[in-house]
Amino acid sequence: QVQLVESGGGLVQAGGSLRLSCSASGNTDFISTMAWYRQAPGKERELVAGITEGGTTNNADSVKGRFTISRDNAKQTVTLQMHSLRPEDTAIYYCATKRFGRSNYSFWGQGTQVTVTS
Repeated sequence: QVQLVESGGGLVQAGGSLRLSCSASGNTDFISTMAWYRQAPGKERELVAGITEGGTTNNADSVKGRFTISRDNAKQTVTLQMHSLRPEDTAIYYCATKRFGRSNYSFWGQGTQVTVTS
């Protein structure tokens, strides 16, 4: 099993910045891509950004140019740096990962709330 623990959420005004961190523990030898998802009230969970073990990233169009995902393989951490936050970024943000060769994310954190006020 893999345990994921997020931190760094909070309340910020529009235009502000926040940094989310996620630490993985447990049987992490075989984890591959790590990602951040978010879910706003009344909406489906959506992918925000992902990063492979080799450092290749992909971002949702809605956050390109504003959010940056990074990863420290030695520390088994993934970080989401968020700038120019908008009220529509308000959501619970979840860290997720999966094992090599698997298509679905099977390990999830408990989530951290990000609230952006206008």
